[in-house]
Amino acid sequence: MSAIKLHLEMAERDALERYAESLHVSPEDVLYCALNRLLLNARDPAVQQDIVETKSWRRDNLPLWSDSAASIHAYECKDCDEPVPSRYM
Repeated sequence: MSAIKLHLEMAERDALERYAESLHVSPEDVLYCALNRLLLNARDPAVQQDIVETKSWRRDNLPLWSDSAASIHAYECKDCDEPVPSRYM
């Protein structure tokens, strides 16, 4: 079996691991399910556009489902609390 590496920021990885743990599965199981669901809708122009747009914004931003650890809010404020877990998971 071949492998594809996915590089995640810590805030993304933490949210993914916490979600997988809550389902009693591995992060790889979650990612495979997400890929399966995505590719089942691969012909949808909206899905194709989302892929292209995600590639663009991912360079400078975290997704909404990630923890807040590296978000813009974390380095804009002076008295920031600990990173906030994602409200999506």
